[in-house]
Amino acid sequence: MMSKNIVILAEKPSQAEAYAKSFEKNKRENGYYQVSGKGFDNTIITYGFGHLVELYDPEDYNNDWKNWQLDSLPIIPTNYQFKVSSDKQKQYKIVKSKLDKADEIVIATDSDREGEAIARLIIRLSGNDHKPQKRLWINSLEESEIQKGFQNLKDGQAFYSSFVEAESRQIADWLVGINLTRLYSIYMQNAGMQGVFSIGRVQTPTLYMIYQRNQEIEQFVKKPFYELIANFEHENGQYQGKYKKRFDSLEEIEAFQTANQLSQGMVGTIKDVNKEQKNTYAPKLFSLSDLQSEANRKFNMGANDTLKIVQSLYEKKYTSYPRSDSNYIGTPEFEYLVANLDNYLTLAGKTIQDPNTTAQKRYVDSSKVQEHYAIIPTKTIPNLDNLNEKEKNIYMLVLLRTLAIFEQPYQYEETTIITEAQTTEFKTTGKIEIEKGWKQIYKDDEDKNNTSEDTLPNVSANDMVIVRFENKKGETKPPKYYTEGTLLTAMKNAGNKLDKENKEILKESEGIGTEATRASIIENLKHKQYISNKGKNIIVTEKGNALCEIIGNDPIANAEMTAQWEKYLKKIQENTGTQDKFLTSIQKFIKYTIENIPKSFENNQKIEEHIHNLEADNLLGTCPKCGGNVTDKGKFYGCSNYKTKDCKFSLPKTWSKKKLPKTALKDLLTKGETAEIKGFVSKNGNKFNAKLRLENGQLKFKFA
Repeated sequence: MMSKNIVILAEKPSQAEAYAKSFEKNKRENGYYQVSGKGFDNTIITYGFGHLVELYDPEDYNNDWKNWQLDSLPIIPTNYQFKVSSDKQKQYKIVKSKLDKADEIVIATDSDREGEAIARLIIRLSGNDHKPQKRLWINSLEESEIQKGFQNLKDGQAFYSSFVEAESRQIADWLVGINLTRLYSIYMQNAGMQGVFSIGRVQTPTLYMIYQRNQEIEQFVKKPFYELIANFEHENGQYQGKYKKRFDSLEEIEAFQTANQLSQGMVGTIKDVNKEQKNTYAPKLFSLSDLQSEANRKFNMGANDTLKIVQSLYEKKYTSYPRSDSNYIGTPEFEYLVANLDNYLTLAGKTIQDPNTTAQKRYVDSSKVQEHYAIIPTKTIPNLDNLNEKEKNIYMLVLLRTLAIFEQPYQYEETTIITEAQTTEFKTTGKIEIEKGWKQIYKDDEDKNNTSEDTLPNVSANDMVIVRFENKKGETKPPKYYTEGTLLTAMKNAGNKLDKENKEILKESEGIGTEATRASIIENLKHKQYISNKGKNIIVTEKGNALCEIIGNDPIANAEMTAQWEKYLKKIQENTGTQDKFLTSIQKFIKYTIENIPKSFENNQKIEEHIHNLEADNLLGTCPKCGGNVTDKGKFYGCSNYKTKDCKFSLPKTWSKKKLPKTALKDLLTKGETAEIKGFVSKNGNKFNAKLRLENGQLKFKFA
């Protein structure tokens, strides 16, 4: 009896290679592997390069949809169709040829909804979606985990609804992106602005969230305040207390002291001394967003950079699946962590005197692990010398956060003293560390603010003290700018101002965006020139401000819309909702927006101001050839007289693999040369520093 032909479809080459190496026999071919062993005698492993298949462009449906015109909106195809990405035709043909010969297909793309969509879109377009399908579902690329996964394949049909959910989201994002980007761009251009104004289901409410924070900061007015501080002298030592309310002026504080008979050197009484021993437990294990936030805070790493690094560690088999939204692990994962604890501690250079090897619900709860468990080290111990600096930083962050759960709680004694001067009460708090516990393994945010113990003298109730008063001036502080780390947290917790129902939806769906997409959303906002980084802070650009002022009252800017989408997408995944009904509601939303957009542009007084500011932002300087304006043309800077005087003067944004600072190019146009710029890369890969100068309108290096 002939064995059946099995085709295993991986997401990318590195994943396919890891799978192939887990089989007894494997041979690499052009675009696939031939493998055999343990029930897989006639098996092919092939792969995509991520997405091999994408949605049609508008002009693929109708050539009239190629041009951006209001009368062609809304663009709503009768049937949504997919095609092979133009740069991936060769690999698709290889994959299709293998799928065509398959008796059974094993979907082995990433174990998430996006991976499900990547595989099934390829299978469907190739005409093989009628064939039996199994699903490989693993959380680690370690050989033992891969082998276990292939011996315990799941029924492919059980994951079909996740594909429908992912496809529905993909089509909806396409509809919103195509229609509303064209709609807002045309209206902005008609108002006198240049360029494309990209709109997205998650991208736009995220931008508006940043805009609102920036507006709060810009409009914030500092207000001074005063606090009444009491310095107490006890026979066992000194301590300080604070009155509970703040005062608006010195006169107000003086009047309060007079009214309450508070005078320098008066005798006060200790009313109450309360000592309480408290425990705090190690932070929860990392989800991707939590890891990205922490890496941004500790290493100033961008969200996208962190994702790339932890993906690399996953592919090297050192950490578990990266795109996880869970802070929990199951019992099997906890057991292997316990079994390898000594190896982890040796690698980290740490010791735990009395490790807690009993599973705690705070960290180990299988009921809270849905698709993936938290990001933790695998059983494979790396040689840290073989990791680059960023990989080492992220691996150690994951490792130490994991080791912390085996330590004892952090224990401290908190003392609260209430001291009375006449009838006015002053409160004093102090913390004395008893047991460092997990904090000897993992440093958290609080450690920066508590570098030393707050020691208080030994006092008792009814003791007498001498009191001296002082005034402390302060001022109210504006909210802080978002950093990439705090923005990720805000996206994950979006919806705090929504009604109870929508708040719960966003809580269940982990806010706006997903663990896998939030980093790319932030990168996309930068790429679209809506936001930029000023140090760690995220600033909305003039272009971003212009768009946000227009969309402020539109549903697309509101996280509530995302909540409603996620609510129905969840129904699709649970087989209680349909794709048709969901997409019909999206189409209605688009039509509503098209009908109501004129209201957004009525009486907007700031359009002219934004046009002027954008022109100033885009202006680099005066053209040295014809005297025209050198402005931002997108991929380069060029002369505004290109059409009228045929002036072809231009300047690149990148030169010898170095992104050129705008300030340097402005110096080039005004002074003829720049200051020394670091980080150019020669053709043979060597880095060098140089100035830039203009010679007959041509850019040249000038070396010291």
